[in-house]
Amino acid sequence: MDGQPPSPADVTRILHEWKDGSREALDRLIPIVYEELRTIASRQLAREWRHDRLQTTTVVSEAYVKLFAQRQVDWQNRGHFFAIAAQLMRRILVDHARRELREKHGGGAIHVELSDAVSTAAESSLDVLDAVALDAALQKLEALDPDQGRIVELRFFGGLTVEETAAALGISPATVKREWAVAKGWLYRELTGS
Repeated sequence: MDGQPPSPADVTRILHEWKDGSREALDRLIPIVYEELRTIASRQLAREWRHDRLQTTTVVSEAYVKLFAQRQVDWQNRGHFFAIAAQLMRRILVDHARRELREKHGGGAIHVELSDAVSTAAESSLDVLDAVALDAALQKLEALDPDQGRIVELRFFGGLTVEETAAALGISPATVKREWAVAKGWLYRELTGS
């Protein structure tokens, strides 16, 4: 890997070696995964989650521990690995929001900003959405269209780009863009009641 960041194929190979029991593969995987999780979590928390108590390190640590407990998963590729990471980050962020709600007896909900929601969202007075409501709406979307649900999860909770999402799901970037736009519109309507 000659000082260059590993390619998706390199990461896939390392994941397979790790699953097969290679300690050396785990040693190579840890810094790659940690840095990518840190980048994703940092980007997500900076853009979407407005809460001082939830730190990047906390989210990364929780996701990291849970990911490495998944050793027996048959990792298809780097995208599959980070798709699971996105699911874990979603659970961590939503669970944190629920804990905060319980602690405050229903008040002071943690909010997420759906920053690149449908263009009409930017024009509306709704800038911030409740994390728990977003998760509930996303569960409804997943029941209606699992592919759109996965795209939202990868893009929003995983912080993946259109291209990374396309690679993770094995679809074209154009399909991701189209389904992302439809999903954001559906979520916006579901969350605003309009």
